[in-house]
Amino acid sequence: MFFRRSKTKPGPGQEAAEHDDALDGQALPQRLSPRSPSEAIKPIAAPPPPDRPERERGGMIGLFSGLLTLAVAAALAGMVTLTIYQRNVQEPGPLPADKVVVIPSHSGTVEIAETLAKEGVIQHTGLFEFAARFGGRPPLRAGEYLFKAHASIADTLDTLATGRQIQHSITFPEGLTSEQIVARLNDNDVLAGDISETPPEGSLLPDTYKFERGATRQMIVNLMKAKQKEVLNQIWQRRSADIPVKTPAELVTLASIVEKETGRADERPRVAAVFVNRLNKRMRLQSDPTIVYGLVGGRGTLGRGILRSEIDRPTPYNTYTIEGLPPGPIANPGKAALEAAANPSRTRDLYFVADGTGGHAFAETLDAHQRNVARWRAVEKSRQSPPDAVDKADPNADSAARPTGPVPGGTNAALLDPASPEGRSRAFDASEGTKLDPLKNKTYDLGSPKNVPVLAEPPALKTRQR
Repeated sequence: MFFRRSKTKPGPGQEAAEHDDALDGQALPQRLSPRSPSEAIKPIAAPPPPDRPERERGGMIGLFSGLLTLAVAAALAGMVTLTIYQRNVQEPGPLPADKVVVIPSHSGTVEIAETLAKEGVIQHTGLFEFAARFGGRPPLRAGEYLFKAHASIADTLDTLATGRQIQHSITFPEGLTSEQIVARLNDNDVLAGDISETPPEGSLLPDTYKFERGATRQMIVNLMKAKQKEVLNQIWQRRSADIPVKTPAELVTLASIVEKETGRADERPRVAAVFVNRLNKRMRLQSDPTIVYGLVGGRGTLGRGILRSEIDRPTPYNTYTIEGLPPGPIANPGKAALEAAANPSRTRDLYFVADGTGGHAFAETLDAHQRNVARWRAVEKSRQSPPDAVDKADPNADSAARPTGPVPGGTNAALLDPASPEGRSRAFDASEGTKLDPLKNKTYDLGSPKNVPVLAEPPALKTRQR
């Protein structure tokens, strides 16, 4: 607002009035007026804070409080759920008795749960699957497992996760040929796969081998080969310097003959000594098992006694007709036979014959040997052999081949006289692998000494001198 001033000079009173009017025209918020000193320094109260920020802060606190309450409730619920879960996982299962279950290869968690439920091991497949996936255990493995009666889900998962499968075993008695060992492997229905080829004779170590269902037959063969190499190398390093063998292969050949000649552990070193002494004297070994191997090879058994004509029939393995060791092993010897061949007894024995007790009588001279044979004949006469005994040869067979004098190699012809049953050779018979082999009967558990059959001394015993 503008004010027009008078051109006339105002008086003192008029000038002051006009000044006040001008201030009024500028619309000042407060009219200035003289104040006392006390009023000038009087503090002015601050305005109260607005209401809106208080409402925002109160909402955040409420939200935080609600989340905290929800978290506590969730934790409590989780604890309750975990307690129920652990209780259900640990509670005894429905299986009434121990049971073997095979989990097929490439089975997933769902398939494993279904198999276990079908076999009655578990009842709740969903709980099992949840525990398997989120229980923090290693992956489950297929295989053959033994589940204990009333095994819990936790026990079942532990068994499957750790892979504690059932251990099967297969036993190979010492002295089997490689062909017979392959036959036993093929007869085992727990093993899988085929064997590429029959291993060389003497290259396998007879023993008891453990395996899991699904293991291949070739795996067992490879393991037997590896064990044989390991054992042979160790024994060869500590062999006696006096034995007349030049290579580990010759040691295996000698040990295979020792293995087939006696089944008694205490006799092996002494039987080995007989053959070592004969080799050193350049005498023929005259071992019956070499006759059989020369006739049938890896089959290892005639299923009957040895005929006179077969004793005289030349083969590469017949030590009645060849000098020294045969060209290769006649069986797979065990560790004890290898040890005996490498470190034989220090004797001068050159002969041995059955003594009627399951062992042998040894002699240094032919005269002493003949006396031992006579004693054995007396024992043999007192025995009644069954008519179908595989070791009993036909007394009328090969009668034209009846010897009239000493047989080359030092064998006494009188001991081989076929004119009478008791005078014929009732020597070695290897029945392993045939229906007459008691060890082939699958009902026997060869891994348990309590279940291995005790075999009576067969009538087929060695009567010829060695």
